Amino acid sequence: MVKKAFKFVDKTFAFVEDWSLFVAVAIALMSAMANVILRKTTDINLYWSDEVVRKVIFFSTYIGCSAAIRKRALIRIDAVPQIIPVLKKPLTLFSHLAVLIFATTMIWLGFHLTQSVYHDEYARTATLQIPEWYFYAVLPMMGVMMFLRTLIVMVEDWRGPQKD
Repeated sequence: MVKKAFKFVDKTFAFVEDWSLFVAVAIALMSAMANVILRKTTDINLYWSDEVVRKVIFFSTYIGCSAAIRKRALIRIDAVPQIIPVLKKPLTLFSHLAVLIFATTMIWLGFHLTQSVYHDEYARTATLQIPEWYFYAVLPMMGVMMFLRTLIVMVEDWRGPQKD
């Protein structure tokens, strides 16, 4: 039962991460390329292009954290366990606990920050006038995704390699 739930969460998060990152980066790339081409060939400048790219970098950084956990590519203590193999499990546990603390902090602070910005009627992006709370809502969402992904990885580490 738990294995099926973990598998469902993993597949759902993988779909959301992969497609949202793909779409966001594609939009940023197209707007940046269009801006450069238009600026070099005409007098037209897409004044909003830089803002789109900045927001996509923000989005992809945070959603990419969850994807990094899935791929086991998050920054962690790596050299010491190779030198002293007996420390591998304790340091891996320490790394997972640090990520859980970070994720919990992001959920708590991100929620309160999103709420604060939501109630500020003037908190809008500079050029496109999009409400900023949309972007701040990524923080608690990313925290939840990181927390659940880390729990899944911890269970996988505890159980060892499993065959489907």
